Amino acid sequence: MLPIYDQKSRIKLMVLAGAILIAAATVIYTNVLVQRLSEREQQQIDLYARTLRFIISSEVDDANTSFVSNEIISANKTIPVVLTDGEGNIVDSKNVALPRNASAQATADFLHRQVAVMKTLHPPIVVELGGGLRNYIYYQDSQLLNQLRTYPLVQLAVIGCLGVMAYFSFSYSRRAEQNRVWVGLAKETAHQLGTPLSSLMAWHTYLKDSEKWQNEPIVDELGKDVRRLEIITERFSNIGSVPILKPENILQATKNAIAYLQSRVSKKVVFEITTELPTDLPAQINVPLFDWVIENICKNAVDAMDGKGHITLHLRRSTKGKDLIALDITDNGKGIPKSKLESVFLPGYTTKKRGWGLGLALAKRIIENYHQGKLYVRWSEVGKGTTFRVLLKG
Repeated sequence: MLPIYDQKSRIKLMVLAGAILIAAATVIYTNVLVQRLSEREQQQIDLYARTLRFIISSEVDDANTSFVSNEIISANKTIPVVLTDGEGNIVDSKNVALPRNASAQATADFLHRQVAVMKTLHPPIVVELGGGLRNYIYYQDSQLLNQLRTYPLVQLAVIGCLGVMAYFSFSYSRRAEQNRVWVGLAKETAHQLGTPLSSLMAWHTYLKDSEKWQNEPIVDELGKDVRRLEIITERFSNIGSVPILKPENILQATKNAIAYLQSRVSKKVVFEITTELPTDLPAQINVPLFDWVIENICKNAVDAMDGKGHITLHLRRSTKGKDLIALDITDNGKGIPKSKLESVFLPGYTTKKRGWGLGLALAKRIIENYHQGKLYVRWSEVGKGTTFRVLLKG
């Protein structure tokens, strides 16, 4: 029923699936790198422990011992390490950011706290000294490894931000393109209506002045239709331009819109206009465009009732703001399924065999873009009817 939007929905799902796959691949690959780096650091600490054992137990000269110490122990510049004796006393530390200008006791207390943290991360490595004596090597992951663990989250956040920016950019460009299409179509329609309208106006003047057609009701009805065509042409001409909003009697404007429509729909459709507002209360509207909105909503209601039923238009104050006027248009037609409530305002959506599906989309655009109001489905139940609500500034 709505292939173009179904296609766009599928494209969005494909993009979302692609983003999820990229995110999953990023997390998996990063986890592999983290695991490899963790194993490498474990091997480096094991080598560090073996080197300590070698130096302690070695009988080689000091030059060789110094070489081993410089090439292996000093080579560790990233992994925080604390060496303690069997009693838990601090013997040495490496790559631990010590507090500045701290006393020896404060430094020892700080290192003991670091040891407590390291115990929860990795089991200590035991260095046998002989004679029942032993040292313990405590360590934790390097800053590089910790950063690599958080890298997928940072990357996902960046991808998410870029995705949101791309979505809004795409939506904005799409709306801009739709607006250009709307304006072009409206201007061309107004132009095409101009020639036959001029001809009809001339024929109406001829018939009205002809003695043969004097006092004929058809001439008056023809005049009404000609004036209606003029209004419709003006509506299309105003699309794309900023309409002039004036304080108009909202009750009277609603009655006038229904008066024209009522004589041109099935006699089995009953219209009723009620109000909780003062009868002279104004609202900021453009009358020709407001009439268009009422006409589109009511025509959809007539179609939903198969040309037989009751349509109520009720004016009241909105609970969303004291300066807002609510116009509820209720029919007792087929109703709208919940799954379709968001789709009824999309251009091209229609349940009729004939029709462009532009009426409600155009009505929503007129109210929200030109009147800075709101148009939405307030209530609908399949088999019972629908209520559309129009919010306008008072």
